[in-house]
Amino acid sequence: MVLVNGSKHEHQGAILPMAAISLIAILGMAALALDISNAHLEKTRLQNALDAAALSAAKVLDQTGNTALAESAGHTTFAGNLAAPGNAGLGAAAGDGSLTLVFEFSATLNPFVSATSPPQYVRASVAGYDVAEWFTPVFGFDDLSVPGTAVAGPSPTLEEVCDMVPMMACGTPDEDNYGYSRGEVEQLKIGSGTTSEVGNGNYYLIRLDGSQGGADVRDAAAGKYDACLATDGDEDIETEPGNTVGPFVQGINTRLGIYKGGMKESDYPPDWFPQHEDYTETHYENQEMPAYDLDWYEAQYQTVSPDQPPEGAPGRRILTMPVGDCDGLANGQDSVELLGFSCFYMVDEMDQHGQAVLYGQFRDDCGSSGTPGPNPEGGFGPHIIQLYKDPDTFDS
Repeated sequence: MVLVNGSKHEHQGAILPMAAISLIAILGMAALALDISNAHLEKTRLQNALDAAALSAAKVLDQTGNTALAESAGHTTFAGNLAAPGNAGLGAAAGDGSLTLVFEFSATLNPFVSATSPPQYVRASVAGYDVAEWFTPVFGFDDLSVPGTAVAGPSPTLEEVCDMVPMMACGTPDEDNYGYSRGEVEQLKIGSGTTSEVGNGNYYLIRLDGSQGGADVRDAAAGKYDACLATDGDEDIETEPGNTVGPFVQGINTRLGIYKGGMKESDYPPDWFPQHEDYTETHYENQEMPAYDLDWYEAQYQTVSPDQPPEGAPGRRILTMPVGDCDGLANGQDSVELLGFSCFYMVDEMDQHGQAVLYGQFRDDCGSSGTPGPNPEGGFGPHIIQLYKDPDTFDS
């Protein structure tokens, strides 16, 4: 056998270094893939923690308008997530000071302009999280840092609401706020002897999910919600005839820390600020604002320190109610066309004696639970707190 340009052994010797080089390249790619996969996992963990922090802060901001309280709530939630199993890397980075969480507040979503007023949207962000690297430094890659951001704020107006008091308001179709204006005092529940806009025998109480009777009215007035209403179909408001004064008073007054009829503070905590004064028919007729009105109430939340929050629960005096197109023709247990939903501030304690009237002031919006409508521009009425894509980055 004749060999040209070298021997068989020379060709075999050339293959070995080529194989070694190829093996090194393959191992390097595998090592890089492992580190990048780990970085992606840590990025997901960071994003989940940021999402939870932004939602927590935005919820408190929505309830109180207090950015200090909101930021404190966001930090607490973030720290709780960092302590969860699987987040040891995040926890270690926070512990050594290399992971810093920053909150910003904006009046608008897009553009998101930090420190604008009134604050509605929250951004929780981390400039960089240095992910642990195992193999890539050997190949010259020694900086796997991932940023993260999350934005949360109020949703568009809800088309389905699930946490209502068992009571309705009468509104004007096709008018802004159904004809109401912010701070306007209304009789949310009328007493006997008062002409009803709903119809004979109706005092603005409603029936939720087939519930009926005093016990159901009392629980729903206190805050136990078992039903939803939606404006996206042919759903109507089912009226609950009768005054049912005693049970309704016992339920609604828990929001001011007044407990009767077996109601318990452990089940229904009072509002952070339950102060009130008697509000009378004379005040109502003269449109005289009570001392503890909606403006006072909202101002109190600005004074709360994260280190010493009041006892109770924020926002209990804000009532979410359906709005109906009332024509006075409902008779007994009947139905009224559902126009949408509204928010009212509970002005004072409801007295079980005399006219047994409940007064409230209209509020443009309020936090609730349910399903947002399709209008991305938002609007008045109840909303939920949800996550948004950060308009300024792809890191959310």
